[in-house]
Amino acid sequence: MDDDLEGGLAGGDNTSTVAAGQLRAFIERIERLEEEKKTISDDIKDVYSEAKGTGFDTKAMREIIRLRKKDQAERQEAESILDLYKAALGMI
Repeated sequence: MDDDLEGGLAGGDNTSTVAAGQLRAFIERIERLEEEKKTISDDIKDVYSEAKGTGFDTKAMREIIRLRKKDQAERQEAESILDLYKAALGMI
């Protein structure tokens, strides 16, 4: 595979060999980051499991985390729309 990559890009040209090296470096960085992302994702799942084990509602926790990512104006707008829809459906 390495020979195909360098052979396809190199063609005996030093610039292409450098490009192949850069491509390989980018791919390897992405692979490392994907591994880190999976590890972090697993750690987050563990924290949710721990919270659930102590009696917390993880669905509510996820909603709080989602809301905290928004600024105050975005939260207020979403709440207003939700209230409007609930009123229209007779839920208030």
